[in-house]
Amino acid sequence: MTSAQTEGLIAMLTVFAILVLLVLPSVIGIVHDKRVDRQIRKAHEYRSAHGVTRTV
Repeated sequence: MTSAQTEGLIAMLTVFAILVLLVLPSVIGIVHDKRVDRQIRKAHEYRSAHGVTRTV
């Protein structure tokens, strides 16, 4: 590899790393929201199946 190719590779990897750092919080948030939605749905199904209307 020439020095120009090496510099290009380093620049490309730097841009990719910055992109990952910008996207990662959003992906973590989406995964968290999906998990919470699944828990709410499961609790709702349990309440419906067992006739629970309200907790104290």
